[in-house]
Amino acid sequence: MQLGMVGLGRMGANIVRRLMRAGHHCVVYDRDPAPGRALAGEGAVNVADLAGMVAALAAPRAIWVMLPAGEITEATLAQLADLLEPGDTLIDGGNAFWKDDVRRGRELAARGLTYHDVGTSGGVHGLDRGYCLMIGGDPASFARLEPLFQALAPGKGAIEPTRFRDGRNPASEQGYLHCGPVGAGHFVKMVHNGIEYGMMQAFAEGFDLLRNASSKQGLPPEYGFDFDLAEIAEVWRRGSVVTSWLLDLTAEALAADEELGAYSGHVSDSGEGRWTVQAAIETATPAEVLTSSLYTRFRSRKDHTYAEKILSAMRAGFGGHVEPKKPL
Repeated sequence: MQLGMVGLGRMGANIVRRLMRAGHHCVVYDRDPAPGRALAGEGAVNVADLAGMVAALAAPRAIWVMLPAGEITEATLAQLADLLEPGDTLIDGGNAFWKDDVRRGRELAARGLTYHDVGTSGGVHGLDRGYCLMIGGDPASFARLEPLFQALAPGKGAIEPTRFRDGRNPASEQGYLHCGPVGAGHFVKMVHNGIEYGMMQAFAEGFDLLRNASSKQGLPPEYGFDFDLAEIAEVWRRGSVVTSWLLDLTAEALAADEELGAYSGHVSDSGEGRWTVQAAIETATPAEVLTSSLYTRFRSRKDHTYAEKILSAMRAGFGGHVEPKKPL
């Protein structure tokens, strides 16, 4: 199949590469010409502008926008909508607010265009590991584009099958799922990221406690333990119930430098945690852990602890997130 990709950052470029590995044909565009030229050398068609992308794709077209949520995504989708024809499809794979998706879907449908919001998880490692995709939009359009989603997803791999799944949707076992109408994909991804905040905070606080339970931190010698955090992280990776990719990244960071000297502990948030808490308020859903983990990120910008260094290390590991040079 053909796909146009607008935005060739850390994830957009690797999505293109993974699709091309599976035999799909990609037309690419970015305001910075360098990543497009690099992908052209790997088999993509690089174009100079959005009009060139539309011209290079056969109808019915599918164009995936992978840009930061907000004004740049809004402007790009609006410009593409003016260039496309009825029957074409726009996809937003960034971390957009789900209510914005509902509005966009309605506006685009009035022009004969279909729209998918695709929550995309996988970070900078998605090229090799695959991407977990949470998809909202029209079911018929989803079915047409499903080969693309299937190519991006990780597949079953070596994960132990879940019992009692006979007769259930096989797509989720592959790592992609049509979650519902427009907005549903990004809503599920929003909650996913809220949970991610809570899991990361639990690991961060746990390792901070282990580090502080030491005679070096002022405890009496008979009650202090000088734990090797890198070894504890490693042993937990082997058969423990807290085994996860986040723990893998923590173990890697601690093995490199247990003091985490490369990290200040300033932890940013990208919006999804805030939206998760807003949704919890709107639905009267208790979400104490998710809310607390968001507030801890706010506090980290004023008062850094070792726990926040653990959070920074995990964010750098899965998403390539770099701390700001100056506190916000």
